[in-house]
Formats: sequence, C-alpha cells, structure tokens
Amino acid sequence: MDVEWNDSQPIYRQLRDRVVAMILEGVLNDGDPLPSVRNVAADYRINPLTVLKGYQELVNEQLVEKRRGLGMFVLTDARSTLLRAERERFLSEQWPLIHANIRRLGLSLPELLAAGEG
Repeated sequence: MDVEWNDSQPIYRQLRDRVVAMILEGVLNDGDPLPSVRNVAADYRINPLTVLKGYQELVNEQLVEKRRGLGMFVLTDARSTLLRAERERFLSEQWPLIHANIRRLGLSLPELLAAGEG
C-alpha cells in the first residue's frame, strides 16, 4: 500500500479505498488475509482504531469477513462484487460527464480509439 495520505478525505476511507484497489487489481484474492490491524497501524504510523474503522467499512460492504482470533479475510466473489459496483458507478456518475465532454469537443470514435492506443 502507498504511504502517502491526502487531506481530501479521512485516512480510514483512504485505507478502505486502497484495499478495494488491491482486490480489483488482483493483489488480494478470495480468501486472502488482510494485513493485521497492528501491522498496518505500525507500518503507516496511524492509529489502530483508524485501521479498524477502514476494515469495518469493508466488512459492512460484505467484501471481507472477520474470523475471530484469525483476522480479516477477503470474501469469495469480492472482486466480482466490486467490479459490478464500480462499473455501475462509472456508467451512472462519470460516463455522462465524459460523454457530454466528447460531444462538446466533437470527437469521433476513431479519434478516441487512436488516442487510447497512444
């Protein structure tokens, strides 16, 4: 995980987002353990309660589970659940803005595809 924190959102939320990115990128797979709360807190010099709050967000979203005495583990199908949610959010929130900008600039599909290859 990246060590830099920004001031735009709470650290627990940034930690949650980083774990989500690790799941989406395949760094963490179904059944994999998350780094312990103590290790993350020590490695990144943040309060263990902050780490726990970030991890609890993932539990609430049913992406990870707590196993008493063992830690937190990525749930089966967490990646597919995240992909579905991220795709829906992209199509409903980001794509309309991107599409409007494409139309406003008069860009064609071949231009967009060529720019994406470069």
